[in-house]
Formats: sequence, C-alpha cells, structure tokens
Amino acid sequence: MENFIVSARKYRPATFDMVVGQASITNTLKNAIKNNHLAQAFLFCGPRGVGKTTCARIMAKTINCENLTENIEACNECKSCVSFNESNSFNVHELDAASNNSVDDIRNLVDQVRIPPHIGKYKVYVIDEVHMLSQAAFNAFLKTLEEPPAYAKFILATTEKHKIIPTILSRCQIFDFNRITIDDIARQLEYVAQNEHIETEYDALHIIAQKADGAMRDALSIFDQIVSFAGNHVTYKAVVENLNVLDYDYFFAMTDHILAGETTEILLLYNTIIDKGFEGAHFIGGYASHLRNILMCKDARTVKLMDVGENIRQKYLEQAGKCQPGFLLKALDLSNKCDFSYRTSNNKRLHVELTLLQIAALLQSGQETAPGAPAPAMKAPAQSSQAAVQSRPQSNVASPSASYKSEEKEPAGAKQTLQSTATSTTSSAPKPAPSAGPGPKSFSIKINQSSQEEEKKKDQLTSSADDADRPEENFSENDLLDVWDKLKENYKNTSQSIFTALNTHPPVMLDETTIEMGVDNLVQQDNIIEQKPQILSFLRKSLNNYAVNFQVKIKENKKVQKAYLPAEKFQKMAEKNPNLERLKNDLDLDLIY
Repeated sequence: MENFIVSARKYRPATFDMVVGQASITNTLKNAIKNNHLAQAFLFCGPRGVGKTTCARIMAKTINCENLTENIEACNECKSCVSFNESNSFNVHELDAASNNSVDDIRNLVDQVRIPPHIGKYKVYVIDEVHMLSQAAFNAFLKTLEEPPAYAKFILATTEKHKIIPTILSRCQIFDFNRITIDDIARQLEYVAQNEHIETEYDALHIIAQKADGAMRDALSIFDQIVSFAGNHVTYKAVVENLNVLDYDYFFAMTDHILAGETTEILLLYNTIIDKGFEGAHFIGGYASHLRNILMCKDARTVKLMDVGENIRQKYLEQAGKCQPGFLLKALDLSNKCDFSYRTSNNKRLHVELTLLQIAALLQSGQETAPGAPAPAMKAPAQSSQAAVQSRPQSNVASPSASYKSEEKEPAGAKQTLQSTATSTTSSAPKPAPSAGPGPKSFSIKINQSSQEEEKKKDQLTSSADDADRPEENFSENDLLDVWDKLKENYKNTSQSIFTALNTHPPVMLDETTIEMGVDNLVQQDNIIEQKPQILSFLRKSLNNYAVNFQVKIKENKKVQKAYLPAEKFQKMAEKNPNLERLKNDLDLDLIY
C-alpha cells in the first residue's frame, strides 16, 4: 500500500516559478543570483503558509547548482541538486530557532560556519522562526551575521518581524511576503485537483481559498480534508457542509425576504441559521459583507472588488438590480451598528432579529422605494406606509400577511393624531407636487423629517385653532426664574439630562415672548426638543401667556483651570484675597514645593 503524502508536502514548490503569489520576491532573488549580487544575510518575513521557508530552500538549492537554466532555476541533475533533493546535502543546514534558541546553539552554528563547503560554492544556513532566539543568542550571532566568510549565506525566516532586535534587522536584506490572494489559491487548488484526477467546482475551491485566509499550506490541508469527506467529486455543497460555512444562499434568501417585506419568513430563516449552530455575530457580519457586495455590483468598475466565484458573482449582479443604493446604504449602516453592539447586548438573538426587521421596514415604511417604482406623492403620514407598498412593482409586493403587519405597527392613537394634524393644516399649507419618476430622486421623500419640520409639527400639536383667544400677559424675568425652578423640579426625577441643562444654564429672554434655553451638548438638545410640547405647555400655563416660545442653543463650556501645584493654589488664593500676597512679601516667606 502506497504511503499517503499530504498535498502541502507533495505540491511544495521546487522552483521559483512554482511559488504562488510572490512574483516580486522571486524575481528579485533570481536577478540577484543572475548578477551575482547576493547579500550575506536575508530575512523572509510574513504570515504563515505564504512560502518563506520554501523560498529559502529553493534559493539554497539554486545558488549551489552547477548548471543553472536560462530562467535561473536549478537543473536538478548536478551532484549538488541531487544531494539536496535526497535531503543529504552537507551545504544546506536548517535550524529551528524555537527549539534551539540558546547561546550554546548559536555557538555551535558559528563553529560550523568556519568549515568551507565540500561541493558547491556556498554553505547556506536557514534559521526558521528566528524571532524565538533569546536576547543573548541574538547578540552572540551579530558578529558572524555581519562579517561571515564569503562562502556562508544566512536566510532567516519569521512570522513576527517586530520581535527581532534592530541590530539583526540592519544586517539583513528584508523581504516581506504578502498574503496569497483568493484567486491565486483557487487556481493552485484547481491545478492540484487536475493532477490528482479529482472533479471540482470552482466555487467550492473559492470557499476553501477564503477559509485559508491567504495561506497556501492551510488551503491544501483543507482541500485534503474535503477530499476525504466527499471523495473524488468536490462540490460547493460538500465544502459548505464540511467546513460549517454559512452558505451564500442564506444571504440571498434573506435579502429576497426583506425586499418582499416577508417578516415571518425573515424570522424563520434566521431561526434555521441559529439551529445549524451559527453565531449571530457570524451571521450579521456575513450579511453586512453580502450587502457590501451588492453595493459593489451597482457599478461595473467596482464588481472586481468582490472576492467570489463567477457563479456567485452572477447571483449578486441579479440581486443588485432589485436594490436601490439608498436602501443598501441604510441597511449597511444598521448591520454595522448591530455588529458593533452585538457583544454588549444581553438578548443577542433579539438584537439581530430587530436589526433584520428594521432593514425590512426601510422599504415597508416608505423610506425607500422599490426599483422601478414611481416616487409616491406626499400624503398624510398615516397613509405613507400603505402608499409605499402599493407603489412597488408586482414582483416585489409583499404578501397580504406582511402588509397587514406593516399596518399593525402603527398605533391607532398615533394615526388619529397625525390625521387630525394633517387635516388642520391642509387649508393653510399647499400640497407638495408628486415626484416626477423613479430613481435616486425618490429617496428625498422620507417619513423622518428634518429636525426643523419636527419642531413645527410639535408646535402645532401644542396649539389649536383658538390659540388667538388665549391670554398673553406680560411677565418679568423674575417671574420666569420662579417658573423655571418649578420646571426643573418636574424633570429632576424623570430626566437627568434635561434637569442638568435647566439647572446649569438660566433662561435668557430674547424678547417679550421668546426664551433662549442653553444646553451643553447635542444629547441634551435632542432630549429637550423631544419634550418641547410638554415644556411649552407648562411655561404658557404658568406664565399665563400662550405666545411664549423658546429656542435651544448649545453653549460653550468655559474651561476651569484647576490648581494642582502649591504655587498654583497660592495664586488662586491670592486672587481672592490680595492681602495674602502682601503678607507673604512682608514676612519674606517661600512656598514649600
């Protein structure tokens, strides 16, 4: 029975041209060998599995080859190449610094350097994981590394360059290896599969390449694992099942349910994902990447920024035609906020479910229009949700149950209040004209009005048609301060933010009926604006003047410089009492520091 050799060893590159994804480094090394410009020491650094030790071995073999090819590769026929291939070369020495990191180990290496090579030009010392050497071992290695014999070459390899002392770095030519791209890994896996007579789907290899995270060795190990599971026919489904990867189909299905407003299906699909053992953070992070890929498909120039297979790319292009950029940006923002606050959430499942329902509500509530639908005319707020659903094309219309749920979300009391407000303002305010057509212009019609419009609506809610008959008595600043103290007490136990703002900044009368209210920050400003109807009602009743209104202004906090040093404390005291400075001078006193 033939012994099995793992793919990572069997297909380890034997020449510079076989190295995957490091063309700039291999070309530099080949030119150095060709022009005989070899440094005495090289440092290969980069992530795991990208070819550092492999390139070191190839270089050690190539510089000792007696018959280099025209392409600056080893001939594999001379004595040096044959002995290297059989692992009995006396010119190439490999040292694992993780287990040989003492001063004595480096002294033994230095003693070996004094012996010239028997065959070939150079003795090459490959020290792997060199950052594991101790500080004393590094210092013992410095002199030999800087001035070795002409026939000695050192190749150091490490994954953590920052742990190597600067004196070692300054004596080496440094080559930074990059992570291997997903496409390069997938093509190499395809080459391996063809040599092993294994049928594969390119999308399956692409998933393996993504899971490898830029390491060719990891990708080959995963490939062997999948072959053991699926046999000689590696499919996308087999890879997803074996690696427990969240399939793209889940994200496509979730987006379809969101576009159709199928809230029940959204929750059921997320429950299926949870039952399969996936974490909510894994899902929401993957869904944010999914939305990002859809956004990349909105422009032909950014399609290349997606790291997916060709078949998956076509699905993204198809789904991108159903989504508007405005909707994608808002959905991305909600997904990113959910991902950011997921760990601190107590009910993590509810946190993700709420985010998905909020994304679905972007279309149902009329904030965004479905593709190809005309922008809805401006109507009363209570009717905007229903109008947005009716304006979609037939392919994206939600099911009857979904539309019923969207109407249920709006409380009856809020609907009645908003309808009465809209009715009372219809005669005075002109009706806005409907939008001209679909496209980005339709995004301008939103239920969430600007802060100024919200303030106007709240002002209208606090007044009625007979406001003109209500009293408007004059009041003094002292009257206002007395009422202000009562207003502070009302919010002392209910809203600490508003109480702090009222207590910190006294009111300022801009004219007979306008009051300026100061706040420290935007949070206090938003809280006060939210409570504006209640505050106005209290002020108007207490002052018996229904023409009273107020403005909110953010005040700049005066920085109070605290005294810490004895001299600063004395200076503060002297400012309050000048006699203290006179006493100090009369008695000829000195401060104790």
